[in-house]
Amino acid sequence: MTPGLMTPGIRAWICAAGLALMAGQPARAELELGMVERVGCAYCVLWDREIAPIWPKTREGRTAPLRRIDLDANLPGDVRFASRPRFTPTFVLLRDGLEIGRLEGYPGEDFFWGLIGTMLQQQPEWAQTDEDEGG
Repeated sequence: MTPGLMTPGIRAWICAAGLALMAGQPARAELELGMVERVGCAYCVLWDREIAPIWPKTREGRTAPLRRIDLDANLPGDVRFASRPRFTPTFVLLRDGLEIGRLEGYPGEDFFWGLIGTMLQQQPEWAQTDEDEGG
């Protein structure tokens, strides 16, 4: 149907649909690693010192960008946890805001990479990240 032959109702509907799409939530990575934390958490501070500076530079960080979530604030409306996190830090693997994996606590740098890696290696984005790196 050409634009001149569309009824005003159809044009209005198409315009409204386009505006709704543009006004939707900002685009975000399909896969994210949510870090549920709180002020005063010693293990969160340790993670920030040992992992946070390098996270975005790693394959893991490129596969699942970090999203910080304050346990003591209202939890984000666009995130659905399997159950409310109770410990900090809790690392929650999110696909489009839905929990698909969880690591409670920070077991130290050596164990963290293996545990997070196991979760991420099961995701299709892991293979895509490998291809992006020429691997």
